[in-house]
Amino acid sequence: MIDSKSQLIIDIISKVSQGKISINNAVKLLNRSKRTIERYLHQYKKLGIQFIVHGNTGKKPINKINNKLKLKVQSLIKKKYYDVNLQHLAELLNNNEGIQVKRETLRTWAHDIHHVKRAKRRRSIVRKKRERMQSAGLLLQMDGSTHQWFGNDKACLIAIIDDATSEIHAEFFKSETTYGCLKVMRDFIEKKGLFKALYVDKAGIFAGPKRCNFSQMQRACEELGIEIIFANSAQGKGRIERAFDTCQDRLIPELRLKKINTMQKANRYLQEIFIPKFWQKNLTVIAKNLQSEFMLVPKYLNLDDICIQKEYRKIRNDHTFSYGNKFYLIESILKRSIANQKIEIRIQQDKNFSAYFAGRQLTISEVIEPTKSSMFDLEIQNKIDAIKLAEKIGNVSEAARISGCSRETIYRNKKILKEKGPLALKRTFRKDIIHKNRTAKNIENTVISFSIKNPHLGQAQVSAHIKANYAIELSPSGVRSIWLRENMNTMALRINKTKPSQISC
Repeated sequence: MIDSKSQLIIDIISKVSQGKISINNAVKLLNRSKRTIERYLHQYKKLGIQFIVHGNTGKKPINKINNKLKLKVQSLIKKKYYDVNLQHLAELLNNNEGIQVKRETLRTWAHDIHHVKRAKRRRSIVRKKRERMQSAGLLLQMDGSTHQWFGNDKACLIAIIDDATSEIHAEFFKSETTYGCLKVMRDFIEKKGLFKALYVDKAGIFAGPKRCNFSQMQRACEELGIEIIFANSAQGKGRIERAFDTCQDRLIPELRLKKINTMQKANRYLQEIFIPKFWQKNLTVIAKNLQSEFMLVPKYLNLDDICIQKEYRKIRNDHTFSYGNKFYLIESILKRSIANQKIEIRIQQDKNFSAYFAGRQLTISEVIEPTKSSMFDLEIQNKIDAIKLAEKIGNVSEAARISGCSRETIYRNKKILKEKGPLALKRTFRKDIIHKNRTAKNIENTVISFSIKNPHLGQAQVSAHIKANYAIELSPSGVRSIWLRENMNTMALRINKTKPSQISC
């Protein structure tokens, strides 16, 4: 079917062929060059109105991709690569499937099945861009990102990144802890050297306000000569935040495709494959100043003694100290007393610790204090001793006379010991048992009711009134016992008693 534009070309060229319109006027009407009009005229005389049909009409393009490949890629996107972006998808198809497709072609195919990973919304607040540091080692940013990186449980990726070059070191931990931050910083220092400043948020781990401006990280940085700078917003340390975005975008699907679901395997993949083969090659940049500011760790600084959690305790006069609700004795040979001095406790990840004084490790041992037997333990032991005495002398009556208990009690305890064990000999008190000498319930109700109606009267006055009015003989101490059981032993408690209607005389 010929469209209106093609029909116009045919009409004008036919009139030019008939001599009704000149070539120059046809150039103006069709907005074509003179050479094109002459070519149209030549083809019209040769083919007729068929000249308007292009020679490639109805033919398949030479570079058209097979529809089977399109369906295969779309199937892979739906089932296998559903959580990767387009650039990452093109790389994975090339590396894992041997399929090489241009990014825009992939974008078209992904749009057809509505599987395009949308970009995050841009922030509405305009922020001034901060230029990178001039040299490597001047400023490093550090933070942790808790996310479901692998498997079904959440983990925390703690990372440190150079502001000038974007060189990164990271490791997975169960949570963002002081131990994890110290380990990541120490590993980076061992690899690159000491740096000038550390840019962090105001979390308690980094000595933020929650820790009253003190933390183990702050202490370690002070000993290493590293300055800590606190960011007032997440955007301030945008380098590390964008690094986490990239890791969440690329690392999570790669760990899933590799079927990695343990922290040990995830750390191995992160540090041996992801960082050296992807991050270092594609995302690091060259600093403006090629002279690095990293410094070698001085010989007098031992990272093992600094990048570790430390606590301090005071040594007592008998060369003992307390830690974790236990006492420990210093057994190391000392030339002079170190009483009233501070001892340094270095805590490992497994909660074991070692004690140091003036940089020297001390030999310590736990002090085990003898414990006093409880009343119930003595009661059980006395019953067992009476049973053993009866067995030893072979006379239960004599054993009962010596131990001060009856023969029936020894026989009963012996039976309980044989059937249920020594713990069954412990005497128990049941709350539901009413003691024989307890005041009768009707008398208690009368005292309670009268006390609530007359809260200003004391125990002696209440005792006298109920004797005169109700003919009840009850001592003032008996009145007070009832008050104590009912929690009404003061005038204020008797006034605030809220359930007088439940008590009947």
